[in-house]
Amino acid sequence: MKRFVVTVLAALGLLALVPLGAPLNAQDRETPYWASIDSERVNMRVGPSVDYPIEWVYKRKGLPIKVIRLREGWRLIEDPDGQQGWVTRSLLSAARTAMIIGEGPIDLRASASATSALRWRAMPGNVGKLGTCEAGWCELDIAGRKGWAPEDRLWGTGAP
Repeated sequence: MKRFVVTVLAALGLLALVPLGAPLNAQDRETPYWASIDSERVNMRVGPSVDYPIEWVYKRKGLPIKVIRLREGWRLIEDPDGQQGWVTRSLLSAARTAMIIGEGPIDLRASASATSALRWRAMPGNVGKLGTCEAGWCELDIAGRKGWAPEDRLWGTGAP
């Protein structure tokens, strides 16, 4: 009887560990997908290891990036300028952000319409938290200022 109880307890203990594996696998999403830089300083390398040389250093937390390939704890990313390189996944966030691109300022509106009230204007290069996108417009929060921006002026939206 004692042996049976020990076996049952061991089996229950293993079952209790099963849910712990799910979050780890959730980090290995199907590529490509959008993410963002999650540190004040991130080294982009020419290969997926600290043994490879650093090609670029990002100093902009929140910058949107596209993850193109996975390799163990490393991610091949593409930045808004089209540069590609490898970064460790621990320095990336699943939080979606977008960067204003193109020439000249954009109008951020009160709703997803070119005729809605103008809230404010923002210049290319500004990065904000990406909200929902609908009908060619995306909700963007730049340092607490929210508005709807034309999706074609944002990098980091839609399907990769």
